[in-house]
Amino acid sequence: MSEQQATGPDFRADGLALSELPDGAMRAGSVDGEPVMLARRGDEIFAVGAHCTHYSGPLAEGLLIGTTVRCPWHHARFDVRTGEALRAPALNPLPCWKVERRNGRVYVGAKQPERDPLAPIRADSSSARSPTTSPASVVIIGAGAAGAAAAEMLRREGYTQRVTVIDPDQDSPYDRPNLSKDYLAGQAQEEWIPLRPPGFYAEHRIDLLRARVTGLDVSKKRVQLADGKTLDYGALLLATGAEPIRLDVPGSEHPHVRTLRSLADSRAIIADAERHQRAVVVGASFIGLEVAASLRTRKLEVSVVAPESLPLQGVLGRDLGAMIKTLHEQQGVKFHLGCKLARIDASAVTLEDGSSVPADFVVVGIGVRPRLDLAQQAGLAINQGVVVDEYLRTSASDVYAAGDIARWPDPHSGGKIRVEHWVVAERQGQTAARNILGAGERFDEVPFFWSAHYGAEATVSYVGHAEQWDRTDIVGDLGKHDGVVAFRAGGRTLAVATVGRDAENLAAEVALEQADESALTKLVPPPPPPPPPHKR
Repeated sequence: MSEQQATGPDFRADGLALSELPDGAMRAGSVDGEPVMLARRGDEIFAVGAHCTHYSGPLAEGLLIGTTVRCPWHHARFDVRTGEALRAPALNPLPCWKVERRNGRVYVGAKQPERDPLAPIRADSSSARSPTTSPASVVIIGAGAAGAAAAEMLRREGYTQRVTVIDPDQDSPYDRPNLSKDYLAGQAQEEWIPLRPPGFYAEHRIDLLRARVTGLDVSKKRVQLADGKTLDYGALLLATGAEPIRLDVPGSEHPHVRTLRSLADSRAIIADAERHQRAVVVGASFIGLEVAASLRTRKLEVSVVAPESLPLQGVLGRDLGAMIKTLHEQQGVKFHLGCKLARIDASAVTLEDGSSVPADFVVVGIGVRPRLDLAQQAGLAINQGVVVDEYLRTSASDVYAAGDIARWPDPHSGGKIRVEHWVVAERQGQTAARNILGAGERFDEVPFFWSAHYGAEATVSYVGHAEQWDRTDIVGDLGKHDGVVAFRAGGRTLAVATVGRDAENLAAEVALEQADESALTKLVPPPPPPPPPHKR
């Protein structure tokens, strides 16, 4: 998280010439020392906060489509007319100011009153609608990205009945992506981790029930809790998330072997890092490599053990995998690739080839599996996840699923997919909440995620979904952490990853949404065809 810095002209004292703000332009400046952005659409000019309310991304460097601005960092969206947060990961609206025009210049006047982030969506917002159904109550199982976003959206949509979120994690909801990044690296304070301040959910009549759900009766619309109590619902959202896959080798049960999923897990790894000097990370996954980067930032000796020949090759391809490996090696990480773990002892791990790597503690990052037990027990349709339709409805009446467990029909890839991305989970939670209230909104978002290694040194932004591809095309220089990679199959672009090129990632997102292959080809041109064979 970065501090908000005011840059550019003083819009109150000096204003800005209208000629410097053409249609579709955005300009950053300040008012009374506070960062403000001007945006123009046609003859209308709007003044809103210059920084995204998620991680303070510079909105003027983003993309304005109609009256919606997209943040260049993590693709949150806002309505510049109202400041409304339209899409996660931003949950709070932007502040707004009044705009005045005098003598060919535009000036920013009084700041408008701040709005409650869960106030009903304004009628003049592009996402405004009125609920057409109102279940007697809504129960949400899981307070992760999808569950928390859904609970908030119910209130923003004007739902007034009881909302109960059930989760045994005493700390939830919190900013899970930060657990392996700045927080673990010691560069973010713990007070930044909760999504909301104390008392926020009670103030908005969202009941956080710290309990474990053991059963689900969809015919009676009833949830069974571990303490024997039951809870009836009018509509239910399953957002149970995923859990880390555990190692199955001798010694994996030792107390110095960690996984990372919860805030408590991150705290435990931090405590280990403060006491010890040598860590082994098992798995070259996104989580594993982000943990490795964070521990190196803390000056620990870090080794990564993984069976693949390049980290993340199966997700990002050889070129990005090689870039990330080189970056980590430059930072002092030692890789043991093409290796599997055979045993964990008190002060070392042994690989299958018999070699030994010193380890004061071990962090396992070999992937996660969706928590499907409740859905299976309830008889919901399961196929590599909880099967949902385009509205995120399960096979049971008034039961929806969102986040890591949901397998939905993706209109962009043409198949059913399940992904484990924070932004996707939040957006699915928001869509499910609106559909619980009768919106009839298809979930058709293009998946997006980011992975940060050593801060901004090499943040990979990825938009789209490519499980398999027959070629990758690249522009730029990945060795300098500056490039764009297109993943293509059958002449079609499935996904785009960028490093150091946020604007191109936003452009790719829009092109993927619109199935605009010509724009994607212009963004990342394929190599020219080989010359025809020479004829004698």
